[in-house]
Amino acid sequence: MGFSKIVKDADTACAGIRDGMTLALGGFGLCGIPENTISALVKLGVRDLTCISNNAGVDDFGIGFMLQKRQVKKMISSYVGENKLFESLVLSGELELELTPQGTLAEKLRAGGAGIPAFFTPTGVGTLVAEGKEVREFDGRKYVLERALKPDFGIVKAWRGDAHGNLVFRKTSRNFNPVCAKAGRVTIAEVEEIVPVGSIEPDQVHVPGIYVHRLFQGVGYQKRIEKKTLRKV
Repeated sequence: MGFSKIVKDADTACAGIRDGMTLALGGFGLCGIPENTISALVKLGVRDLTCISNNAGVDDFGIGFMLQKRQVKKMISSYVGENKLFESLVLSGELELELTPQGTLAEKLRAGGAGIPAFFTPTGVGTLVAEGKEVREFDGRKYVLERALKPDFGIVKAWRGDAHGNLVFRKTSRNFNPVCAKAGRVTIAEVEEIVPVGSIEPDQVHVPGIYVHRLFQGVGYQKRIEKKTLRKV
């Protein structure tokens, strides 16, 4: 059956996360964020973290909790979004921000997981994004060199997982989770349900267990909605 990657809880899964490390956290807005692991990180009190995430959630939820505790020194993100604390910390100089186009951020993580050190992209050429980076011309078009991201820990939230670490995400909660899982040198996955090994059809596996090192069943998911918009009838 192989070695089980299941650990007791979020606190156990966070063993080895220390001050100054780089973490890639899955999710998009508040959709598919690793709620339990973020709470454990807040309790752990690690500081001077570099967090890679599409955005930082909202002021009072998700990575917003870590910003409140001043645990994060740098964000690598593509959207400041609805988080006013995130915005104020950046504008005051208290928090460093590496603003990255969304597709580029996804590709930087994907490249990290694939063992590709860097790649050229046309996105950002002629803007602040390209400052200090190599720009080359291919077939008459300019491209900027972007380095891959290889965080110390990838932290993700999935719908289902098994003891071997195979993961399945539900609908749009897949978002940045797979690339964060594959990029991390050590990957922590929290899941809503642990299922028996062999019960996930191979074609339905979104992240193979080879990328996952620790897995636990989360509890008390709020699954908050960042901004709800309803059609007027």
